[in-house]
Amino acid sequence: MTYSNRLFCFHLCNMVALAIIASSHATLSPTFYDKVCPQALPTIKKMVQAAVQKERRMGASLLRLHFHDCFVHGCDASILLDEAPGIRTEKTTAPNNNSVRGYEVIDQIKSKVDQVCRGPVVSCADIVTVAARDSVVALGGPTWKVPLGRRDSTDAYPDETSDLPGPASSLSTLLANFKKQGLDARDLVALSGGHTIGLARCIFARPEQSDCSRGGQTLGPLDSTPTHFDTVYFKSLVKNKGFLPSDQALFNGSSTDSLVKIYSLNPGAFSADFARSMIKMGNIRPLTGTHGQIRVNCGKRN
Repeated sequence: MTYSNRLFCFHLCNMVALAIIASSHATLSPTFYDKVCPQALPTIKKMVQAAVQKERRMGASLLRLHFHDCFVHGCDASILLDEAPGIRTEKTTAPNNNSVRGYEVIDQIKSKVDQVCRGPVVSCADIVTVAARDSVVALGGPTWKVPLGRRDSTDAYPDETSDLPGPASSLSTLLANFKKQGLDARDLVALSGGHTIGLARCIFARPEQSDCSRGGQTLGPLDSTPTHFDTVYFKSLVKNKGFLPSDQALFNGSSTDSLVKIYSLNPGAFSADFARSMIKMGNIRPLTGTHGQIRVNCGKRN
């Protein structure tokens, strides 16, 4: 058998294997890629670690990217689609423009994963989800097994970005936003703990924030240790030092005060609940089986 024939056979067998997987798995599974491409997850982890090492802020950005994807029509990588005929992108909507970043890192990961898998085996949606987990781990946070098998949307949903919580949201609005996605108050507080890493625009900050009130600052840290995944975010809320109004809304004489206190004093409880809620969020309306597609280019539908 010639080399070209062997190569054709490999790709044909790979496509058959993927078809079997797609038709037989209607739910997500942590072992989804174990047989078809066992190097997929190690490759994502290695590239996320490199990206975070190059720019520590990128860890928070990749986590935010996953959040903004899942809250708009589910975890389907719709946020990655660029403007094109028949597609209105989510990237330039108010909640995402000049706020969500890391697209180029996902593109780099996708290219490398397709290389090691010898084809478009892993969806952009799964890459975004795994990259969020690996970013948290890279900054000292907990790990968890990510259910896999998501497929990519063939459309974007810019009108649904209004479902994303805003930086000035009240607690009642936050609870309503999360409830719409099947998430409860514990999920809200735990996932808000993702603000223990990263920066936010000073234009949204509470007036008490000294990092922004000095003037001339565009960005400020969400807590005093923005490159370490810890419980300082919750400790800040207890001291009335939340960076955003939506942060402090979680501890303001309300029903979520007790959870904030628990997480501020118990890192183990926060880590466990954060991991549980990340899995729960990652399960929002995924495309599986024969729905959607595995994009070759994350910014374009096939």
